[in-house]
Amino acid sequence: MEWIAQISQYLLSGLANGSIYGLIGFGFTIIYNATGIINFAQGEFVMLGGMLTVFLLQLFPLPLVLCIGMAIGTTLIIGILFERLAIHPLKNASPITMVIITIGASILMRGLAMILWGKDTHPLPPFSGDEALALGKATIMPQHLWILGLTVLILILNRLFFHHTIYGKAMRACSVNPRAASLAGINVKTMVLLSFAISAALGALAGIIIAPLTMTSYDVGIMLGLKGFCAAIIGGMGSGMGALLGGIILGLLESLGAGLVSAGYKDAIAFVVLLVILFLRPGGLMGKGEMERV
Repeated sequence: MEWIAQISQYLLSGLANGSIYGLIGFGFTIIYNATGIINFAQGEFVMLGGMLTVFLLQLFPLPLVLCIGMAIGTTLIIGILFERLAIHPLKNASPITMVIITIGASILMRGLAMILWGKDTHPLPPFSGDEALALGKATIMPQHLWILGLTVLILILNRLFFHHTIYGKAMRACSVNPRAASLAGINVKTMVLLSFAISAALGALAGIIIAPLTMTSYDVGIMLGLKGFCAAIIGGMGSGMGALLGGIILGLLESLGAGLVSAGYKDAIAFVVLLVILFLRPGGLMGKGEMERV
């Protein structure tokens, strides 16, 4: 039946796109847990991952995997410099001031990328060819399998890092109560720096694995960053798993809406879902209620 094949196709595409939104949203939650601020420069980390990979492939005759590693490493360093130069010096700034700073950093990085690489859209070669694979009545691109596989790998590594390493446990302690963590001997400033490094690396990875499907440009991070933010809000700003769940829900609704209603509403769906969640469940689907000691 043709409609079953169409729905299957929409679900597969939505799952892959939703995984990207979830990874970007996960970057938002890591920084939010460590600092209490929303980093609106997260989308530019996504852009830098794809653009740097394309730039390195054009500049050096190196294998794709080496260029990807170098792009992620460079973006990670940029994330560290961003925290050291823009966030770290402001010790007692209000949350709204910090948010404005991240927006300013986003504009700066996007402007520099436009100067360096121009306004053209750049392709990135797929990791395993571009011949579609049959999956039941639907087809799936090999790059979609890379997206899904790397998302599962990130989830496993996330679980291992935050629950079985000393640095991961320290970051979790800082997210619960920074003052108590500091009294216990944890260097909160180092954990904040680590959160920006991890967030930048995750953003770069998301930008790299989606670039073969959508191509990349200096301004690609704007919409991807906003959708990652929506995913984080939908799932619960303090929950990494919630961000991934929110991203998948968002991706599925986008794909079904574009296929069954109109592609013109694709981007609007994200913000409609965001408003509905904020009205019905402000803390997100997996958000935890805040407790205050009196």
